[in-house]
Amino acid sequence: MLITNATLVNWTPRQILPDHAVLIRDGRIAEIGSTAELTARHPNLDRRDAGGKLLLPGNICAHTHFYGAFARGLAIPGDPPRNFPEILKKLWWNLDKALTLDDVRLSALVSLVDAIRHGTTTLIDHHASPNAIDGSLSVIAQAVEQAGVRAVLCYEVTDRDGEAKAQAGIAENVRFLKALGEHPRIAGAFGLHASLTLSDETLAACVRAMEAFETGFHIHVAEHEADEEDSLKRSGVRVVRRLKRAGILSKRTIAAHAVHIDAWEMELLRQSETWVTHQPRSNMNNGVGAMRFDDMLRGGVKVCLGNDGMGNAMFEEWKAAYLLHKVANRDPRAANGDAIVQVAVDHNAALAEVFFPDETFGSLSVGSAADMILVEYYPFTPLTEGNLPWHALFGFESSMITATIAGGRLLMWDRQLLTLDEAAIAAEARAKVPAVWARFAEFVGV
Repeated sequence: MLITNATLVNWTPRQILPDHAVLIRDGRIAEIGSTAELTARHPNLDRRDAGGKLLLPGNICAHTHFYGAFARGLAIPGDPPRNFPEILKKLWWNLDKALTLDDVRLSALVSLVDAIRHGTTTLIDHHASPNAIDGSLSVIAQAVEQAGVRAVLCYEVTDRDGEAKAQAGIAENVRFLKALGEHPRIAGAFGLHASLTLSDETLAACVRAMEAFETGFHIHVAEHEADEEDSLKRSGVRVVRRLKRAGILSKRTIAAHAVHIDAWEMELLRQSETWVTHQPRSNMNNGVGAMRFDDMLRGGVKVCLGNDGMGNAMFEEWKAAYLLHKVANRDPRAANGDAIVQVAVDHNAALAEVFFPDETFGSLSVGSAADMILVEYYPFTPLTEGNLPWHALFGFESSMITATIAGGRLLMWDRQLLTLDEAAIAAEARAKVPAVWARFAEFVGV
């Protein structure tokens, strides 16, 4: 397939190349050149006219939760939660129990519709469904196959629902990793909830179970002070040191949030080459605070950008990160636009390559994965390599994404989804969500 008449945009190194064409072959970019050059060389190929729109690498989400999709519009009974631990207990730890395997399938599908529509081609998911554990990752994988994006999947092991379900969570991670084998668009991690819901014994069992696999853990770290307080009470050390002692940290492990870690913990994350994911919209929504974004980058911590299930319009997450740290630090220099690109593009691409080592992400270059999007953006001020991040931050809108391609496959063109039936999926979800909410209410006790 030949994408023609595009304004090719790369972030690193920064490039803006008008009237360019990209040849896609076997899921990768095979050639790049002027539209005239490539159309003359390949006159008989299937051709798609980009109409001068910006052609960019597909967005990557470093941490999300498909299973949380049905929280949209759900009222939490009683007084509003006062803090994040109450949000967990009142909302998430009851909603996840309410999910059946079919609900897991549907919540994944509606999340993937959202991803394709908003140009997110790779997602790293963290799943929980305590009453539908066995086979849940395969159900999500089937939805990912249907959608055509890339995904890294894991099941959240936790002690909060008892030993039997903790063991079932371990077994589901192991089963899925064994069954997955070599897959071009789906990979697996080993999911853990957070230090505050995991005993030393369960952490040790997870480390033993993962020894047979070349992957890493995916765990929430210090999203709220409660995680640090629990770790100090439980083990006498702060969360990151506890996880290091347990053998959790590594260059394949993802630590989500890390809002309330101290400088020594940052150094442990840097030394272990652990990936840290930042979810600014979720952090603001939960009132948990703001991570030390610039300090981590200056210190060499590998910070990435996720969305925590808040929606897969990743350019919105770019904007939130850019603004949050200016407010939190009362410093307009915080979270510079170039730093946002470093995190959201370069670091996210490098993290995706950990799980898909045969692919190159984050750039439109010969040999890279043909994961790309078209953005219908008509700048009314000069668009240059130097000011590109600020055009994205202040000019790009979710509605401007008109095409999404993953692995060379068209998932959306001219805003029409080609692999998923959005209306049918939404109608099925609307029909089934009332039962999910009813079960949620039963678990809450109302």
